[in-house]
Amino acid sequence: MSRIVVLDYGSGNLRSAERALQRVGADVTVTADADAALEADGLVVPGVGAFAACMRGLSAVDGPRIIERRLAGGRPVLGICVGMQVLFDLGVEWGERTEGCGQWPGTVERIKADVLPHMGWNTLRVPTGSTLFAGLDADTRFYFVHSFGVRRWEMEASDVLRPPLVTWAHHGEDFVAAVENGALAATQFHPEKSGDAGAVVLRNWLRDIVG
Repeated sequence: MSRIVVLDYGSGNLRSAERALQRVGADVTVTADADAALEADGLVVPGVGAFAACMRGLSAVDGPRIIERRLAGGRPVLGICVGMQVLFDLGVEWGERTEGCGQWPGTVERIKADVLPHMGWNTLRVPTGSTLFAGLDADTRFYFVHSFGVRRWEMEASDVLRPPLVTWAHHGEDFVAAVENGALAATQFHPEKSGDAGAVVLRNWLRDIVG
């Protein structure tokens, strides 16, 4: 059974993530303890609300360093919703610019859509070779709640490193819905609120940790 830590840095949705991971067979602890977060088989970084507030909370528990150290050792990390957004370089919300964790280049900004927040179920455009979405049909829907997102993928291609797999969704315009990048994976949607489809994503992530 995989030992998973859901990082408690003051963001909401912790217990939903805990229950969803337990349902797919993980041994889950919700904690801000750095040692536990570093030693776990997998680390989940949830997030709801504003980018700046999440970064302040994450920094208060040394989250950016924990994420960096885990990834340096090839230890899996999964970001969810704003927990995905803070992995990028920069968040711009209501005129406030906040530095993120800088794991990926890019800016989190307001999505250009007639109706915001983007709240409800949406399909995805999943790239070939995805591990997170293995076994799911193209018309599978996932649950989103957000007004901000990454509208452009800015990481340049490399002849040396395997390029990340980027999944897209559309609400008014295209935005990044998930990224798979070695030990680092993230979803803009909420797998813990996405029913059976979300359970498959979490189970695939756990299986990838074990495998």
